Amino acid sequence: MATCSEINNTNIQDQREAPINQDILETVFSQVPLIHLVPASHVSSAWNRALSISLRHVNPIKPWLTLHIQNPRALHVTTTFAYDPRSRTWFQIHAPHPNHTSTLRASNSTLLYTLSFCEFAFSIDPLHLHWHQACPPRVCRTDPIVARVGPRIVVAGGACDFEDDPLAVEAYDTESRAWTRCQSMPAILKDSSASTWLSAAVAGEKMYVTEKTSGLTYSLDCNTMTWQGPLEVRPNLSVFHCVTGAIGGRLMVAGMVGEVEKVEEVKLWEVKGELAVESELGYWCEELAAMPKEMMVKVMGEGGGSIVVNWIGNCVYFQNHWEGEEIFVCEVGNGGNCEWESVRNVTVSDVSRMQRRVFCGAHVSLKDLKRAMKKKCMFVEKTV
Repeated sequence: MATCSEINNTNIQDQREAPINQDILETVFSQVPLIHLVPASHVSSAWNRALSISLRHVNPIKPWLTLHIQNPRALHVTTTFAYDPRSRTWFQIHAPHPNHTSTLRASNSTLLYTLSFCEFAFSIDPLHLHWHQACPPRVCRTDPIVARVGPRIVVAGGACDFEDDPLAVEAYDTESRAWTRCQSMPAILKDSSASTWLSAAVAGEKMYVTEKTSGLTYSLDCNTMTWQGPLEVRPNLSVFHCVTGAIGGRLMVAGMVGEVEKVEEVKLWEVKGELAVESELGYWCEELAAMPKEMMVKVMGEGGGSIVVNWIGNCVYFQNHWEGEEIFVCEVGNGGNCEWESVRNVTVSDVSRMQRRVFCGAHVSLKDLKRAMKKKCMFVEKTV
């Protein structure tokens, strides 16, 4: 007759020899926020394999939306949050921040930066844990267009009043760490050369600069550092405000239809065809989606106001600049099909409303999270 000890040992051995079915693991992992999957990846090779399959095929990783809240009276005080659309979860990221002495800004890519008369600092890693310090551009600027195109960071327009050329363009090479003066922006943009009136999008090796009201667009070829255009990407005359962006290397347009005092629709288009100026094939805007009416009413708010648009991965985020309790997301599929969703912004408070809010994007992987945790970064789930 077996003893109790022998029976217990047998049960333990049976448990060790009866691992959880891989299909079950894949399903379970698909329901867990990415940050909580880091410990699971260290359990065993079987768990790690199931985790990889789950993240590739069951519930793939999606780029994070990151929010940096900066105290306008103490610029070095910054709080960082992140939204993981894969699990629909907000986190606060506790990590060392550089002592910013300038206003924090972001472009439509993963670029986060500060720019002042005496310095240019930028961060391009997904979680913005590493910052690079560089000399400022030669031309002093207050509100320029800034975009990352390959290894270069292009700074265009937005020059101070005392500068000779308000349309000056410079490019910083992140590899050689040197500034290069480029061809100035087209003269027609002289009265609207700041980011207040212009939007910028990067598709391939080109940066597209669009005048938000007219849709007049020029592109900077970052191989030759010369401007091409004009193009007009405003879909039709009923669109009175448009912002360009890129999804999967394709140029997109988000626009408001109607009038400033009476917005009728908010729509999304893809610019199709050949964008080369010398091409005879031409280009056109193909409508992809219209924001649902109830969402449009909310994003416009009671007093109207401007809509902030962020292009991150294959998602377009819309929010009211002043309110922001809800963020509305349009996810564009590979076939052009679009899905709309409302996201509760749990970071909004009476305090945060009075501070500077900077949105950015981040293609965060498990490796990025592992590296961050090794550097003692903490991710705290935030709920309402």
